[in-house]
Amino acid sequence: MTGRPRTFDRDAALLVAMEQFWREGYDETTVAKLTAQIGITPPSLYAAFGDKDQLFAAAAACYFDRVSVETVRALDQPTARAGLVEVLRQTAAAHTDPATPPGCFLLSDPHLAAERALLRGRFADRLERGLRDGDVPAGTDPEQLADFLMAVLGGMSARARDGGTAAEVAGIVAIAEAALPPVVRP
Repeated sequence: MTGRPRTFDRDAALLVAMEQFWREGYDETTVAKLTAQIGITPPSLYAAFGDKDQLFAAAAACYFDRVSVETVRALDQPTARAGLVEVLRQTAAAHTDPATPPGCFLLSDPHLAAERALLRGRFADRLERGLRDGDVPAGTDPEQLADFLMAVLGGMSARARDGGTAAEVAGIVAIAEAALPPVVRP
């Protein structure tokens, strides 16, 4: 006997859970809140996702996959600077998008340090490529600049979560853009 079939869309439920964790964080999100938001019973949640930890991991992976696709696409610009500026601009828009919770799930949840490290690594790798290609000035430290970018992204997320407007978060992008090294050659 395999039990009753699910009466909800697992992918849709995962997106609801992702937004709940994003809005309130792991610690403040309870199974009761999750089941109420998804519209299922606790046994259905456990049957579909395992426990809260497994649901969080699945929600975080879903979010990180989306961020990764957009980041890789943005970094695939002709120069490292153009790619990094595109990441900053897209991130500012996403942080203040009224269709989603403010800020960034990835940048604000303490449980996602490993994912943040992967994102930081992508920035450092793109800067290394820019050094090899000759469009990043010699002497630029890719690791240090990747740290700076992560700090800017985290600050933008915090500002958006604290009620910062799209214009205010875009202002942070403008300052960060001015701090990036210039393109050595087009």
